[in-house]
Amino acid sequence: MKKDTSNFNTLSIHSGEDKQTPPVSSVPAISMATSFLSKEEVSFSSENLEDDSPYLYTRWANPIINTLEEKIAALEGAESALALSSGMGACTSTMLSLLKSGDRLLVSDICYPGVREFCNTTLPNLNINVEAINMSDLEEVENALSVPTDLIFMESPCNPILRLTDLKAIVGMAKEQKITTVVDSTFATPIATQAIGLGVDLVIHSLTKYMNGHGDAMGGVIAGKKEHINLIRNTAVIHAGNVISPFNAWLINRGLATLPIRMKRHSENAMMIAERLEKHPNVKQVNYPGLLSHPQHNLAKRQMNLFSGMMSFQVQQNPKQITERMRKELQTIHYAVSLGHHKSLIYYLPTDDLQQSSYQLRGKNLADYRKFAGEGIFRLSVGLEDPEDIYKDLEKVLNT
Repeated sequence: MKKDTSNFNTLSIHSGEDKQTPPVSSVPAISMATSFLSKEEVSFSSENLEDDSPYLYTRWANPIINTLEEKIAALEGAESALALSSGMGACTSTMLSLLKSGDRLLVSDICYPGVREFCNTTLPNLNINVEAINMSDLEEVENALSVPTDLIFMESPCNPILRLTDLKAIVGMAKEQKITTVVDSTFATPIATQAIGLGVDLVIHSLTKYMNGHGDAMGGVIAGKKEHINLIRNTAVIHAGNVISPFNAWLINRGLATLPIRMKRHSENAMMIAERLEKHPNVKQVNYPGLLSHPQHNLAKRQMNLFSGMMSFQVQQNPKQITERMRKELQTIHYAVSLGHHKSLIYYLPTDDLQQSSYQLRGKNLADYRKFAGEGIFRLSVGLEDPEDIYKDLEKVLNT
């Protein structure tokens, strides 16, 4: 059952902003200070920190960072949240904090390439057993869980092919064995998918993307149960130093105020672009959860309140030529990496390149990837521009 999100506009503006001392401005103040005057006895060890401990050092806590964390926790319906320096930092900090030598991790075989590469190399070097599986195949998940497992790391929709994971179904399997579940929900945001409400223990976002929305600040966040968040905070932020800049936290907090409005527009624009791209003679396939042609459209309707602004598509011919034309001729859309900005962004991702560098899929799992990606896909982050202008820009370079 999807959560009522009717008050998201209010939560995104007001949550976490009532604790300024003194409350002198109508928007949260930014403190770039690294340290704060100590007016009472405070332990110099972070091990003794309490929820009501005074601010002492920004690596431990900072007012604007706390405001950001409280706002995201409210949007996610989570007990607590932890902001970090990047989305990648949020993913790796979660794994390194919750896993130890000899533990077993199940990770989605298709997720952000940096995460897969971390799981392919760094974690095995720490004697952590990693198995990458197709999380959209519940039978494959069930078979993988026949071996004792400590952590399940999912991504939905997954980057870059927009395949979905049935979060509720996997959470149900995991709870039977008391396995902690994590989902990277960057493509969806809490406006589209309420992962905590579906039973997931921890939800991760790259704040750099939709949460910030303006392409000018990096950050990451983990939201979920307080016991998990406190553990990760101590390990990843206080001890490992994975700290978000207060200025970036301020910028992202500003961006969150318009997140519900932006996500509605991103989704409306994306649906229009996806429907028109499907009819273009040089477009072979469009992957967008909102389309009836998406193989998991029914799951998307159950799990998502809206379908976000991300899509990918294959072309019938000349992807290299189209890529060159995009670099030279696009005006409304930027040929650039990243996503979730107010401006539309597009980038070509060849299948062979991703398989060699990141995913290293074989057999059935490679075949399933190619169902979505073929020999390569254009990943499109649909921005807030007039949709007619976005489509005309695409149509110009697709007409070879």
